[in-house]
Amino acid sequence: MAQRDTGGRLGEEFSTPGDSSFTAFLAAHRPELLSTRGLLPDGVRAAPDRVPHGTTVLALAYRDGVMIAGDRRATLGNLIAQRDLEKVHPADDHTAVAFAGTVGLALDMVKLYQVELTHFEKVEGIPMTLRAKANRLAGMIRENLGQAMQGLAVVPLLVGYDLAARAGEHGRIFGFDVTGGPYEKTDFHAEGSGSPYARGALKKLFHPGMSRREAALAALQALYDAADDDSATGGPDISRRIFPVVSVITEDGFERLPEPETEDLSREMVEQRRTRPDGPAAAV
Repeated sequence: MAQRDTGGRLGEEFSTPGDSSFTAFLAAHRPELLSTRGLLPDGVRAAPDRVPHGTTVLALAYRDGVMIAGDRRATLGNLIAQRDLEKVHPADDHTAVAFAGTVGLALDMVKLYQVELTHFEKVEGIPMTLRAKANRLAGMIRENLGQAMQGLAVVPLLVGYDLAARAGEHGRIFGFDVTGGPYEKTDFHAEGSGSPYARGALKKLFHPGMSRREAALAALQALYDAADDDSATGGPDISRRIFPVVSVITEDGFERLPEPETEDLSREMVEQRRTRPDGPAAAV
């Protein structure tokens, strides 16, 4: 797209009335900046095993809000591409997003989504509702459908603290499919190649009203189970001191658990696994 010389001034597109979507603004004026838009050139086939992919991420509701966590491994086919990937990111003060899938596209989508929410709030003067945030992210995933069908899929996990919800129902979780379908989940959810094992662990460990510590241990146990059965998921790396990312969203906003707290909980869990390699039993 040819760039016009505006003498250092903003172009007329910045003063033209439009809607509150930053993504729509880019699509209209700078579509080449939308990585989720581009299909591969004709005759070029995607090679999913040649680009880094990340798994596994999960979320669960707990007493004070909602918790979201992810392992740190990215794979390149049968190789480990990165051991300390960050898969959990704040979207705004009371919303967070994590991703599984093609790392490069996912990171671009997360950055664009963060700007999208900020832009909406600046234009409209109020933040989006949590349901609207889920629908807006669904639209961005749908824009990536062409690349997803070529093997370069991004599957995010969205969580938020809904200030307008009833007491005890503030923490909400949304999963998506590659076509952009949003689905609200109850209590817990997981995405990525290790998600069946993580969901199985959460199914036996989750109970309503969990404390932050209980929820964090359940999340770490679930990620450990995923790593135990899925080679693309990484467990706690004690020797390198690389541990899962665990974050919470409460009435006070987004908070990533401090590294020492995550390390202590991870070491406690690994020590428990010495006597129970398959993890804790379900409560009866």
